[in-house]
Amino acid sequence: MIDKIVRALIDAKQPRSEFVELMEQFNDPYLVLIGCILSLRTNDKTTYPATLRMLELAKTPQEMMMVNISDLAKAIYPVGFYENKARQIIELSRQIVEELDGKVPDEIEELIKFNGVGRKTANLVLAKGFNKPAICVDVHVHRIFNRLGYIKTKNPEETEFALRKKLPKKYWLDINTLMVTHGQNICKPIKPLCEDCPISEWCKKIT
Repeated sequence: MIDKIVRALIDAKQPRSEFVELMEQFNDPYLVLIGCILSLRTNDKTTYPATLRMLELAKTPQEMMMVNISDLAKAIYPVGFYENKARQIIELSRQIVEELDGKVPDEIEELIKFNGVGRKTANLVLAKGFNKPAICVDVHVHRIFNRLGYIKTKNPEETEFALRKKLPKKYWLDINTLMVTHGQNICKPIKPLCEDCPISEWCKKIT
């Protein structure tokens, strides 16, 4: 079943948000990391231009640690918790430069040591920044896999570990982008567009 679902989602070619496209293009663990931090609790339409404004100030941890917190906060406004995120990104950049020889860690256990970095962000950095198999579970991935009936979990962390056991590894790198795009276009939290869904025939529509 999962092979058919993934193939149908790929073939559907649903439009991706500009932010999702940007994250796909980065191919740099540091940029994926700080981009993901900006996106937390903020919609993609707000995060995308904020990320572009942030990158006008700095694109490396060496550059970012020298940015004034108020300047960064102003640049990323109105993302959620923009002042806290500005402090977090600058401090994280300092740690990378001064404590980690300028290199972003490529292990989840090391990434989650950064203040405010959880498993979702860490997994995305591994997948999109290092091209290492990892399952980034956000609200879309959690909701859709449970709605399909593929797994039965209570929260994103449970979903990550359930998918690690069940989802073929060949899909780990791309499953987040596929599900986020599907969730934004069709499989919405409220009033999903089931009549337009390319994977409706395999969905148990569990609410």
